[in-house]
Amino acid sequence: MLNKPLGRIILGLVVTLVVVFGWFALQVEPIFHGKGTSVIVTVHQNESTSQIAATLHDKHVIASPLAFRLYASTVGAFHVTGGKYEFTTGSSFFTIRSILASPLPNVPSVTVAAGQTLYEVEGFVANEEGVSYANTFTADVTQAKTPSPFSSAGSLEGLIGTGTYFILPGESPEMLAKKMVEGFVKESSSVGLTPTTTLNGLNAYQLVIGASIVEKEGYYPVNMPQVARVIFNRLARGGPLQMDATVLYYLKQDGGTVTPAMLQTQEPYNTYLNVGLTPTPICAVSKFALRAILHPPAGSWLYFTLINKDGTMAFSTTFKQQLHEEKIAQERGIG
Repeated sequence: MLNKPLGRIILGLVVTLVVVFGWFALQVEPIFHGKGTSVIVTVHQNESTSQIAATLHDKHVIASPLAFRLYASTVGAFHVTGGKYEFTTGSSFFTIRSILASPLPNVPSVTVAAGQTLYEVEGFVANEEGVSYANTFTADVTQAKTPSPFSSAGSLEGLIGTGTYFILPGESPEMLAKKMVEGFVKESSSVGLTPTTTLNGLNAYQLVIGASIVEKEGYYPVNMPQVARVIFNRLARGGPLQMDATVLYYLKQDGGTVTPAMLQTQEPYNTYLNVGLTPTPICAVSKFALRAILHPPAGSWLYFTLINKDGTMAFSTTFKQQLHEEKIAQERGIG
């Protein structure tokens, strides 16, 4: 028969275990689970369980980071993709884990990369939010619906910032378009381009057009400054820019061979038949392209060609020199 002191100790341990187990059970499956409010939680790539638990606690998704860490160690580790997740405050740990363990965050996002066109971005929006939402977005990425300080007419081609945009619950296509415009204003400002900037006879919008051509033709940042100088030199000369990327843009093609028939197509983006810049930018631009158009190096280059598969370009002053570089490129299996 147990003596009384030992019995009290055992009873105390039992009561403590019951209380701890009850507390833990209520953390794992809250009484009011599913009756909270919707919140957005940002999880960064490679965050630890402790960091995620702290963020969930700050957003009132869970009541105890300790309990969540214990639960996670019990059920086993799982991979979490960085991004934004929508939760309900007071969610069960099982629900939280199922959301975090999904292949992708449950808050949709659209990433705008340098070199992409509005046509491509509209496709990404359709993949995330459906055709109806995308169609409205297409109408909203125009100056008439979403003004940009860099231009007063036409589409917003080239005037949306690069980066990832999360489509938050209840966010309209117009709100998404506005965020993208604001993203470009911030991006351009960081490299010194404002709506009132002028350089070499070009206004700010024309500089963005030039930067978009630099983006597509230069491709790699190392080539962009000299490509920008070629554009300025050709504009100063008064002849056509003769840029393949502009012809392909009108045909909604990204790269590929430009045929003789394409070069003879009468359209406003054909810089072989038309003198000067294109009517609008031809893609979203990077900071590298913007810096290149704002700070082109001194030089008399008028031509350039790809001469190495690593993206290296050769720049020439004369057409004879250009033909020589093209011959080298062909010998290397390029072009």
